[in-house]
Amino acid sequence: MFDAELWGNPDVWAAIVVLVLATALTRSTFWLVGHHVTIPRRVNEVLRFAPACALAAVIAPDLLMEGSRIHFDLSNLKLLSAIAATIFYLIRRNMLQTIVFGMLFFTGLRLLHVFQ
Repeated sequence: MFDAELWGNPDVWAAIVVLVLATALTRSTFWLVGHHVTIPRRVNEVLRFAPACALAAVIAPDLLMEGSRIHFDLSNLKLLSAIAATIFYLIRRNMLQTIVFGMLFFTGLRLLHVFQ
């Protein structure tokens, strides 16, 4: 909740101001000087893969880890659903259908697992 003592502390406000400035400066740098900077062709080609790498870095631990260990067996319902959704995508090439299929497949596996 609201802690009057904490929010009355000038150190808290100083930290908030510094974080706001750091965020604004780092995010606006490319907007302010972006047209003056030329990115080399090779770097631009590599940056095309950045979103896929970031997505993999977020999703892979959720699919493969259970606690602090890697979980590679048939009881890993998330991994089985991801494999099924990947196969579905390779056949259909439709992202929205793949998302719906993957969630339905995962839900089906969870229901089967609950009722066993």
